[in-house]
Amino acid sequence: MDWTKSRGSRQTDAIDPPELCFTCRNSMRYLEPCSHFAKIAILIVATTLLAHADPLITYPLRIKKHEIRAEVANTEQGRLRGLMFRDKLAENSGMIFLYPRAEASAMWMKNTRIALSVAFIDASGRILNIAEMEPFSLDAHASSGAAAYALEMNRGWFSRRGIKAGDRVEGLKDLPPAQ
Repeated sequence: MDWTKSRGSRQTDAIDPPELCFTCRNSMRYLEPCSHFAKIAILIVATTLLAHADPLITYPLRIKKHEIRAEVANTEQGRLRGLMFRDKLAENSGMIFLYPRAEASAMWMKNTRIALSVAFIDASGRILNIAEMEPFSLDAHASSGAAAYALEMNRGWFSRRGIKAGDRVEGLKDLPPAQ
């Protein structure tokens, strides 16, 4: 298209620059709010997908000087599912099980693909005992006393850090209550 021709001698396929600008300006007026709507829609969809990807909230816990991000299993359904069907667990991540009342409890590894260690913890936050668990094992691993919590981590996590029975877990009071 030839922009240099004068208005009077313009060809039929030539577009006058002011007309083009006016046309673009008007169409942009409708496009801009639409793009904001599209951005908001994409954000909502992405947020929804992320929320469904991992519905468990993590909480910070500490044993000695070691930080942990623990998913919380405080419902019957959450405690039953635990870490079943997972392929991996991040290095300083785990799952804390909250029981409605402190009592002797036990865990097994049905449908659990990851080798884990479990620390049974009393109501005051003191580790009662730690057990090593094999993937897919139906062997029961029991607490040595009344456990209010159980913390599952990758197998060997506690021993590599020198954590043992009698050590205290901090941050348990900030967890949601067991149901």
